[in-house]
Order: sequence, then structure tokens, then C-alpha cells
Amino acid sequence: MLAEFSIAPFDKGESLSTYVAQIIDLIDNSGLDYRLGAMGTTVEGDCDEVFELIKACHQKMRSLSKRVITHIAIDDREGAVNRLEGKPGSIEEKLGKKLRK
Repeated sequence: MLAEFSIAPFDKGESLSTYVAQIIDLIDNSGLDYRLGAMGTTVEGDCDEVFELIKACHQKMRSLSKRVITHIAIDDREGAVNRLEGKPGSIEEKLGKKLRK
């Protein structure tokens, strides 16, 4: 399963990196494969592990903020593995070139 998610506190002003960094630390320590993006993070793993991680991240941010918004998009494809590399690789193959990252 792939899940892309973002978590934002709504009472911390304009710069959020101090709070987001604490969430990324949880993700990094989870043992799940992930990719950090400019607007969200994508994790790959077993359904239960992914949901537990997202829950832990949401709860951590909630402990830091009175109001938290969490957005989640899920790609759950039977038998699919290594999708963090495979999905972009498939596009590069079809285009016949490496894409900028």
C-alpha cells in the first residue's frame, strides 16, 4: 500500500517546519520506506503499519496543536510492491528518459 499524507497545525502561524520535522522524525524511525515531498510524504508498507504510522503522526501533531488538518490519499493495489520506485520508473520507461526529481 502507498499512502501520501500531509499534516498541518492550524494555530502555529506561517512557518511550520519546526512542527513538520517532528512528524518526519516519526516517519523516518518507523522503518517504512518513504519519500518526503514539498507538499506531503508518501509511505509504503503493509496496510496496518501504514495506518498506524499515520495515526501516530496525527496524534503527535495534535499534541503540539489545538487544531490539525490531515490529508490522506491511498493507492492500494493487490500484489504491488516497491511502488515508490516502480511508479516513477514506469513513467520514465515510457518516456525513454530520466525525469528530474
